[in-house]
Amino acid sequence: MDEDAQRKLVNNERLKLLATFMNGIAIAVFAVGGLAPLFSGLYGPIGITRLLLLMSSICFGGAFILHYLASTVLRGLRP
Repeated sequence: MDEDAQRKLVNNERLKLLATFMNGIAIAVFAVGGLAPLFSGLYGPIGITRLLLLMSSICFGGAFILHYLASTVLRGLRP
């Protein structure tokens, strides 16, 4: 394998690792910041409040943005 091909391979693997990391954070934000408070509000004594819905919506949006950015990183892969 020549040096240029090896650099491309290493670069592609780094980009895939970064995208995987970003997508993992997106999943964590979705689950911990978006879903967990909603379930807590549904089954807890206080119930769902407007603040809880606002914060969950922000986390859902943040998770979507992180996932989109991760897919954008993958566009940098070189053949």
